[in-house]
Amino acid sequence: MGSMFEIDPILSKLFETAKEIIDHDDPGHDLAHALRVVSNALKLKTEETPPHLAVAAALLHDSVNVPKNSPERKNSAFICAQKAREILGGLQWKKEDVEAVAIAIEDHSFSRGVTPRTELGKILQDADRLEAIGAIGIMRVFSTGAKMNSKYFHPTDPWAKSRSLDDIKFSIDHFFTKLLKLESSFQTENGKKLAHSRTQYMRGFLDQVRSEIDSSL
Repeated sequence: MGSMFEIDPILSKLFETAKEIIDHDDPGHDLAHALRVVSNALKLKTEETPPHLAVAAALLHDSVNVPKNSPERKNSAFICAQKAREILGGLQWKKEDVEAVAIAIEDHSFSRGVTPRTELGKILQDADRLEAIGAIGIMRVFSTGAKMNSKYFHPTDPWAKSRSLDDIKFSIDHFFTKLLKLESSFQTENGKKLAHSRTQYMRGFLDQVRSEIDSSL
């Protein structure tokens, strides 16, 4: 993928700009994350999807990192979409391409709970959600939890049999409040297949956790 940015002057300029902006210290939303989403988007796109737009939407979808526990979290997609408009406009991209990327970014967010209006939006949403599940998804759950001072799980009721789920306090709860539900939301055919495989991996991980901690309670 690196060669793509090297040989394409348009994408090269975009990548250099993105490197300056996406300097978050959160490993779940840093430049490496954005590049993995780019890779996912290129795997999921159709022949009708312009590669430049898929790359731009994926690269800039988290251009502004709004923390999960911030009151502005619900507006993060709009904040990032506006940032994408500024970046691509400054790089002299066509107005219709700028708007296509911005709309895709607006629609991809889980917190908005919407079905993307465009094919590009569906590709971006699936590409980003693939990052949230599977092995990388598991790593992201616990790195995010550590940043928010969450515990791994409730000390006496880890599976929330007698309490409400709370994924701010307990990282393991996030699998049940969100991650295991994501598979049913995928829009693209390839995305659905990959989501099923990664969800099964997470279920296996939770089964292993259950076998280890339940015996100690």
